Amino acid sequence: MTGETSSKKPLAFIIEDEQEQAEIFSRALQMAEFETEVIRNGNAALERLAAAVPTLVVLDLHLPYVSGADILQSIRADARLADTRVILATADPQMAEMLQEKSDLVLIKPVSFYQLRDLAARLRPSDTVG
Repeated sequence: MTGETSSKKPLAFIIEDEQEQAEIFSRALQMAEFETEVIRNGNAALERLAAAVPTLVVLDLHLPYVSGADILQSIRADARLADTRVILATADPQMAEMLQEKSDLVLIKPVSFYQLRDLAARLRPSDTVG
């Protein structure tokens, strides 16, 4: 879409309040060639989503201040974020089932490092061909 060089990595937000889980997700996405940014609460997530357009969001559903379900709704309602892929990562299978149609993938915690890395790599834009 833009004149970006193919060396620029796509941006991924990890919206996860549990520090250890966020670090694991971040490392997995970095191995899948994403630039990552960890966001620890719902308010901060909405602020960053208003300012930036990530390629991928890994979203926990149970967050402080604003729920992951509300963040997902906000992403899907924002035309700027129409191409943003969302992976729900939650320990709440019932909630995940209710939201799976609005997300691109649903992963039930515990999420394997390698599973997330491989799935995220598949969601990378294919703009590096050529």
